[in-house]
Amino acid sequence: MPIATGAGGALIVAMLLPAQAFAAEEHGLPGGAMSLWWALPFAGLLLSIATGPLLFHHVWEHHYGKIAALWAALVIVPLAIAFGTPAATEAVLHALLTEYMSFIVLLFALYTISGGILLAGNIHGTPLVNAGLLIVGALLASVIGTTGASMILIRPILRANDNRPFNAHVVIFFIFLVSNIGGSLTPLGDPPLFVGFLRGVDFFWTTTNLYRETLFVGVVVLAAFLAIDLILHRREAGAPKIKDPTPDTTVRLRGLANLPLLAGVIGAILLSAAWKPGVSFSVFGVGLELQNLVRDAIILALALLSLPLSYKSHREANGFNWGPIAEVAKLFAGIFICIVPVVAILRAGHNGALAPLVALVTSAQGTPNDLAYFWLTGALSSFLDNAPTYLVFFELAGGDPRHLMTEFASTLAAISAGAVFMGANTYIGNAPNFMVYAIARHRGVKMPGFFGYMLWSGLVLVPTFLVAGFLFFG
Repeated sequence: MPIATGAGGALIVAMLLPAQAFAAEEHGLPGGAMSLWWALPFAGLLLSIATGPLLFHHVWEHHYGKIAALWAALVIVPLAIAFGTPAATEAVLHALLTEYMSFIVLLFALYTISGGILLAGNIHGTPLVNAGLLIVGALLASVIGTTGASMILIRPILRANDNRPFNAHVVIFFIFLVSNIGGSLTPLGDPPLFVGFLRGVDFFWTTTNLYRETLFVGVVVLAAFLAIDLILHRREAGAPKIKDPTPDTTVRLRGLANLPLLAGVIGAILLSAAWKPGVSFSVFGVGLELQNLVRDAIILALALLSLPLSYKSHREANGFNWGPIAEVAKLFAGIFICIVPVVAILRAGHNGALAPLVALVTSAQGTPNDLAYFWLTGALSSFLDNAPTYLVFFELAGGDPRHLMTEFASTLAAISAGAVFMGANTYIGNAPNFMVYAIARHRGVKMPGFFGYMLWSGLVLVPTFLVAGFLFFG
């Protein structure tokens, strides 16, 4: 989403906060004694994020930060009154310092560095060329993130198809594959997976445990695209020709100095996973580990280094501005705070106010129901954004990364796949969705509205997910 406009999706990623909330409960919040009233600010903020950009766009555009701050205050103040200022402060700071900061630093870096990379030139959007671009974008999404891949490739694919009378479907499938499904193989790919990494999931766990599901879903969706694009391309053959508004120029990748910086981001994350010096620092009672501080400092430095190394003209051609990342930063901060009590309740499991939700994903024998995890995570990810939803169900499944990567690997795979894949079901399901939608509309593409897009996802994605769910998690 031009993040500001599509803040709905990106912001929802804020749901990542569940992890933080859990940490908060560990630090003094009695989740078993807390009622569902504590979840109202979280629900209110998510509802604001989902409806604000669509129903009261101008108010939201100018005041989204204040709205997020108001919902956050409705958590912080009652927590301080009910459980004391020290406990409330430590719970909130733990969420912000240990999870939010690392999350937003990574997003900032990927957004900034990818904004300096420009794929210039004109490509002619035949069905095979479009399919090739979608494949490249999907593969790139797990390396530089769905946001980075979407920002780099959406304008080239729009230019490639700007002389075709039927081109909205290309953007729709771009959102399916590049902005969502393609980001399922590494923590860099999609916010929920990075949140899992921050919670202790190994960097390459998703690569080795989700490649089958990703390959199946990706191939089926790509085949559907090829069939539709071939039909529409043939229909266009008999229609009056539209002059190509983009002159033919050599296709070139510019801003190559940013590629080593992206590699450096990956290296910093791998470093933090492998290097455990056992050194930590206390900030207002919150322990911060040295390897995580070093990782975030390196990533931030690489992002800032990208600015002087990139040509201003490349960023201008990409339509780069700070609005989207600023909006995500403010909204995510609000979500990370609002989800603190929710996570505390979830950590109470069957003894908490959300026990019915726990029962839905647990069989009569007490074992996890992987298919239920896949669909419930995915259904909520469609509207609340995948990152926050991932954390909720990560905690419901026990929240222990060691167990989830081994005995309950299929459960973690179901949660991960549901969160990443089904973020494509709506415009607000994942950060890049609305951004791509807004960019395409600005370029004159007749994109379907909110429910029109859901009709596409309902016809293409839902049947694919039904088959994938029973095939891998049934």
